[in-house]
Amino acid sequence: MATNEKLMPKKQFYAALTAARTQRHSGAHPFSEAWARGELTREQLGFWAIQHHYYIELIPQQFAHLYCKLPDLDARQHMLENLLGEEVPDQPGKRHPDLMLKFARACGVSNNRARAAEFNGEILPTTRAMRAWIYELIAFRDLTEAAAGIMVALEGQTPTLFPKYVKACQKLGMSKDDLEFFTVHIENDTAHEGDGLEITSRYAITPALQRKAIAAVAASASMRLSMLDGIWHAIQTGSWKARKAA
Repeated sequence: MATNEKLMPKKQFYAALTAARTQRHSGAHPFSEAWARGELTREQLGFWAIQHHYYIELIPQQFAHLYCKLPDLDARQHMLENLLGEEVPDQPGKRHPDLMLKFARACGVSNNRARAAEFNGEILPTTRAMRAWIYELIAFRDLTEAAAGIMVALEGQTPTLFPKYVKACQKLGMSKDDLEFFTVHIENDTAHEGDGLEITSRYAITPALQRKAIAAVAASASMRLSMLDGIWHAIQTGSWKARKAA
């Protein structure tokens, strides 16, 4: 590595972060494309919902862990707003994991099945890896990697990814209430991405930390693609049905 490497200006750094995500955006995955074209059944979408619920079920606790690590008040306030958006303490039933359960029910998956999926063998290894990766980012990586890998790479995708999902589900006859999980994220995650870029930039104070942040975006986006790989393979091979019966 060249010793004369310089810190990227903020605008250039932001562009590098978003480029790392764009190159690996989940919207281009065959699973997402099949969903957008209306080629997936409610039952198949229910299998996705089971996986996604497992992935996000502990996000509030994970965000709380990250909140505790942030040294700056305004950064903590941004993360606290994000955390409260996940938990929604003043609106029972509006927690984001609960909204995912509501979508799962619209796909024919009971709350009991979704919550017991881990113990009934329905959770794919790639889904487990996705949840574990979030823990790694928060617990063991630099703050700039955590902010970039979660808020930029993952939350930054949903405003362009989820509208296609919503349109396809509406054609299946799903209601606005069924799809609340998606619409909430479409509305909120643009702001979360902006906060993530700012926090990432604040803590990426050396060229090496900037490189780590960009790599974290690429890794997180790739992990989501890997999770979709697992789901898509299970649907294409029919192995997801065997998991349900196990």
